[in-house]
Amino acid sequence: MKSPEELRQKLARQWDLPSVRLNQLLNPLAWPMVLNIGKPSAQCFNSHTSKVQRHVEAWREVKVGTIEWADIAYRCGAETVSVPMKWCLRNPSEWVAAASRRSVSDEYAALGYLVERVPAHFRQLLISRRNLWRDKPKEEVIQAAVLASQLSPGCAQGLPLRLLSGYGVDTKFFERNELLLRKMLDVMFEGEASVQGLCGFLDAYDDTSHWVLVTPLESGLLPFNRQQVTTSELAQVALPGTRLLIVENQKCLHQLLELPETIAVLGCGLDLEWLCSGQLRDKSVAYWGDIDTWGLRMLARARVKHGKVTSLLMSEDVYDAHKSRSAVREPVRAQDTPPAGLTSAEAALFVRLVASRKGRLEQEFIPRQEVRAVLERWVSSQGEAKL
Repeated sequence: MKSPEELRQKLARQWDLPSVRLNQLLNPLAWPMVLNIGKPSAQCFNSHTSKVQRHVEAWREVKVGTIEWADIAYRCGAETVSVPMKWCLRNPSEWVAAASRRSVSDEYAALGYLVERVPAHFRQLLISRRNLWRDKPKEEVIQAAVLASQLSPGCAQGLPLRLLSGYGVDTKFFERNELLLRKMLDVMFEGEASVQGLCGFLDAYDDTSHWVLVTPLESGLLPFNRQQVTTSELAQVALPGTRLLIVENQKCLHQLLELPETIAVLGCGLDLEWLCSGQLRDKSVAYWGDIDTWGLRMLARARVKHGKVTSLLMSEDVYDAHKSRSAVREPVRAQDTPPAGLTSAEAALFVRLVASRKGRLEQEFIPRQEVRAVLERWVSSQGEAKL
């Protein structure tokens, strides 16, 4: 048999489980919630009669929800005994009241205030991810929901987030609420804000600096085999070698091969401002990214920042060769029209991808031997151009 306090503790623990909160707060069919109390065993009734009496009295004092009672006949008892069997709670308010915990009631009140004032599609996020809002002023959470509903891919147009105007927030708002905004945008754009990072998704200049993976493709070109470096550092150093290979995703490192005079930088995303550095002006630069609107947008950005950039494995021929086996739907497009910086063929591919049901071919699905053959041809063509 369970006491009221035991079940109160259970209800409080259930509140802390995101899946239970979601179900109980959003699913009308989850009610009523029925908790089994359990009847006293015959041995308990015979040996601990006073304990059973206290148990029964404790349940008679419970005023939240309804208690189902049953008349139980025990062998040593002269009459049947009415004992509590089930505790029935009819709605979330009774659940919170029954838990009898200040923290639970405070969070429930805060959630009630928030869900009435944010768009419906954010409610599940707020219920399941208390850490996103619990320590923030409620009005700021509501303001974040309004802001997230106004944002769209690329809307920053290269400005730092803190300098965006026209959204009714102060310059520190993005900094204070980066995670909350990113998760809200994930709800609206199928997780793409977390994949790209908030700055990348909004096309904002990341003035906090971005970490990338730098690896020399010729032994001895750098005093390390690979290292995480900030893009602000890349803009300030004179890298050795004559060639620079920019790769969208770090997970494609295993597809590369040894190339003379070449350094690879992986994982830049849209943070390509460092390519404006005069330290890199004389280098031959190639870009390899996903064949989708985001990859082509990053290629275009690289060209705008550096000048002449060779695209590798980002053509219509490569897409056609692998689309049947590896192309997938692009969850969120970077934009609907080709960005400045693409060649006419690349712009035509961009338009085709926008119109395609499966407009995304991720670079890691291109066979390693094909990647390496293209990289070797790029190096060979660079050598021939210098003759």
